[in-house]
Amino acid sequence: MKCPHCGGRNSRVIDTREAGDGIRRRRECKDCNQRFTTYERVALFSPMVVKRDGRREPFDRDKLMRGIQKACAKRPIAIEDIERLVSQVEHRVHSLGKAEVDSRVVGDMVMEGLRELDDVAYILFASVYIPLADLESMRQEVDRLMERR
Repeated sequence: MKCPHCGGRNSRVIDTREAGDGIRRRRECKDCNQRFTTYERVALFSPMVVKRDGRREPFDRDKLMRGIQKACAKRPIAIEDIERLVSQVEHRVHSLGKAEVDSRVVGDMVMEGLRELDDVAYILFASVYIPLADLESMRQEVDRLMERR
């Protein structure tokens, strides 16, 4: 583990705790005696996501996080709630047990989670995810959302 303070590679673990879907470790650098925290997650087999145009790319948790964060920008949503949604979607994708997952399946999982989290974030994500060509199609999606309430 590389020290973020001095770049040294000699550190010792002071404390280990479970943290959500991973492990949190407090470390102390043996070179500069500074302390730092690392977070570790179990590396799971990553399925390929099949895009609309047929391209395939590995499932990317960070890309999923960025997309959800864009939809939630300037909304009163705690980062913990966004992290929880990303973890839920990631877990559901992996639990499918498939080598390939259609991007629409992942998108639907995100939309389902955002619908429960924040209506405006849901609409913002939908405006990119669902091809809403004009204001009328946007209005119809908002009407569907309002009916579910």
